[in-house]
Amino acid sequence: MTMSFNRFDLNLLRVFDAVMQERSVLRASQRICLSPTAVSHALARLRELLDDELFVRTTTGMRPTARSVEMAPLIREAWRSLEAAIDPPKFEPRHSTRRFTIAVSDFITMVMVPGLLALLRQEAPLVDLVIRPDSWIDVAEQMDLGQIDATIGIFSSVPARFGSSSLFAYDDVLIASSSRRLGQLSLETFSKLSIAVVCLHGEHEEIVDGFVAKNGLARRSEMFDRAAFERTFSGAKRGPRLAVSLPHFLALPTLLEDTHLTAIVPRPLAKLLVLRHPISMYELPYQTALQGVSVLWPERNASNAAQEWLRAILAQAAEPLRARLCDFVRPARSISPALQQQVGAAP
Repeated sequence: MTMSFNRFDLNLLRVFDAVMQERSVLRASQRICLSPTAVSHALARLRELLDDELFVRTTTGMRPTARSVEMAPLIREAWRSLEAAIDPPKFEPRHSTRRFTIAVSDFITMVMVPGLLALLRQEAPLVDLVIRPDSWIDVAEQMDLGQIDATIGIFSSVPARFGSSSLFAYDDVLIASSSRRLGQLSLETFSKLSIAVVCLHGEHEEIVDGFVAKNGLARRSEMFDRAAFERTFSGAKRGPRLAVSLPHFLALPTLLEDTHLTAIVPRPLAKLLVLRHPISMYELPYQTALQGVSVLWPERNASNAAQEWLRAILAQAAEPLRARLCDFVRPARSISPALQQQVGAAP
């Protein structure tokens, strides 16, 4: 007989799948919460529609016909797809073997990833983590393509296709070899220094106010507050020399062994380096803007259970780096526009 799939009752396939798995009308009825009579009637309708016996009653249960054996895996997979589309997705981190990919700078890797790995060992020991350098790839494109689950950094503009959440904020400080004794830095002392800074951009990228933009996403590239630096010394006869520009922070401890060099770095990184290297930290003699570090993700993944868990674990890993805004603010403290939006601070 000719049958239109558009008029086919999909509930009949639900009954078929239950009987196929249980090989019993009674157990199938209990599995799908129908009476045995309703299951029998559904099988009778399905047999008529498909012109096949489908199941033969035997002393050991319902034996499927060759047609049923052929249909069963296709119907089971289709039913799983329907269940996945309708039921809330589940993610069990303790048993998951999923691999997550995040894009971060070496600064974020050093100050945040050790805590993240500790949390993964406790909550998701089988989950793998891939870390991509955010300075050498187009992170917006990679997230659009689904090749990156999340990106952590400082952003001045975020397209609507990405979600975002604040992680922590920081300001700039100076570090130098502990063999130096700079004391409380004055502008005069600071103006005589040779300073290293970090710029994450590529050779041919255009920088605007310390940010580089690609595919609508503007991320911070100059990892120091150049505007505050230039504003402070704009009218001075002599200013400090920006002697070295580096693509990453990793080389700084070695370079600072040359006692003629100092470096402007994020405060959380300075605290870490002071603990692990013969390095001292100094407050800058001028105000720098607070920078807000955020995590971005494709908005299409906003309700994905695994992605929600990833964002939650990233926020937890950043918790030790958090500080209340007022903990940083000194009388003339300036705040970056991006951070104003994130924390609701007044300009």
